[in-house]
Amino acid sequence: MTDNPIRKTRILWAGKRRADIPSFVQGLEAKGYEVTFVSTGKDALLKLTKRKPDIMVVDAASMRTTGSRICKSVQAKYPSVPIILINTPDNLPTNEIVAEVQLIHPFTIRKLENRIVPFSPSDGNNIIQEGPIKLDLEQQVIRCNKKEEHVTPRMVELLKMLIKHKGKVLDRKVLFSKIWKTDYTEDTRSLDVHINWLRKIIEKDPKKPTLLVTVRGKGYKFDL
Repeated sequence: MTDNPIRKTRILWAGKRRADIPSFVQGLEAKGYEVTFVSTGKDALLKLTKRKPDIMVVDAASMRTTGSRICKSVQAKYPSVPIILINTPDNLPTNEIVAEVQLIHPFTIRKLENRIVPFSPSDGNNIIQEGPIKLDLEQQVIRCNKKEEHVTPRMVELLKMLIKHKGKVLDRKVLFSKIWKTDYTEDTRSLDVHINWLRKIIEKDPKKPTLLVTVRGKGYKFDL
């Protein structure tokens, strides 16, 4: 990863300035990110009415709260804004998902940046979008159903090929030969494993896939 994002990423950071809680705001600004700092959830909502950021960071650890209320307020009005929630081990939301990403102290600025990069803006030439799926070819990230997942280059190429041939059944051996770049196609179990991995990311119910379907005796098909 480079020290600067492809284009300047706008971050809305909600938190308090505390000596005992590390703040990465200055470090992110030094790396080229545009960070707007607010100290309350109310101020965050006011900022969001004027200009939506690429991502919001809720530094709940610095505010001595779980962050659930702020996250839910933002999601209710601005569901498209991804949220990173920062907390401490003893101050976590109870069995509920209130953010796309949750980080627990201690962690490094590099780890934080690794979580920010998938939400950074792209020039659009490296994004394939089909239905609920956004496939970022450059960052090797799949975003679907409010989830985002870093994937391997092979998974990127596999999903890319399936989307490219939407509605068509692709023979298992042909898929395996092209993605794995081999003429040996007697054992395609690795393909099945990769298909299952993709389903866990893009399907609402991986056990009952509706997007990436199996055509018995033939292969796989991407369908909408």
